[in-house]
Amino acid sequence: MGMDIATVVGLVLGIGALFATAILEGTHLSALVNIPALVLIVGGSLGATIVSFALSDIMSIPRFLKEALFAPPLGLAERARQLVELAQKARREGLLSLEEDARNIDDPFLQKGLQLVVDGTEPEIVRAVLESEIAVWEEREKVGEQIFNAIGGFCPTMGIMGAVLGLMHALGQSDDPKKMAKAIAVAFVATLYGVGFANLVFLPLAGKLKVRLAERRMLYELTLEGILAIQAGENPRLVAEKLSAYLPPAERSKFSEQPVGAAA
Repeated sequence: MGMDIATVVGLVLGIGALFATAILEGTHLSALVNIPALVLIVGGSLGATIVSFALSDIMSIPRFLKEALFAPPLGLAERARQLVELAQKARREGLLSLEEDARNIDDPFLQKGLQLVVDGTEPEIVRAVLESEIAVWEEREKVGEQIFNAIGGFCPTMGIMGAVLGLMHALGQSDDPKKMAKAIAVAFVATLYGVGFANLVFLPLAGKLKVRLAERRMLYELTLEGILAIQAGENPRLVAEKLSAYLPPAERSKFSEQPVGAAA
């Protein structure tokens, strides 16, 4: 599993553009440092998020962050080839010959589907069971996107609260215009933190998790269609044609070029 270049480049570019703009406008970077505002926005946003979700979901934040930053190897083409090979074996030796394959496959979803087929389960029930598996998995995994969306929603509000607190402090120094002006400038840093964290970090990460979820769902749907085609005893060439529709154009052409052995 490698680092997702698009995610890293996007985060660096967005945050870098913010600092570059500040420098070009003549703002000293030390003026952007406001520890109290950082404590309020990070602590307040996380606190509000913890209240909004179950503790088990909050404990999964590191896993969701890892999924956003690292590109998981989906292997759509590899899965399609695997299913075509299973279709070939099933046509030659029968569905019962897949029992050993079902035991040795690492992916629980594919393993369950093959086992249902080997056990002689009706196709309608196989589809219903696997679609239920997908729905439950998706409901569980979409929590990551919801958590980062929630943090991104709380951050700007916390930034406004920080700005209000800073302005209250500034107004207390109205007898000294220079100190008051400096305090006002510091107060608005809190708003910058809130909006910056939301729009440059947390909301983009939520969007990335949404993309990851859609990619993984595509893999499961491809697997489901392949399993049903195997159960129906379809010709491996037809199975390959069906599954190629789920692949990106670049992978689809390579997949189509690979010969499929004729079934007996």
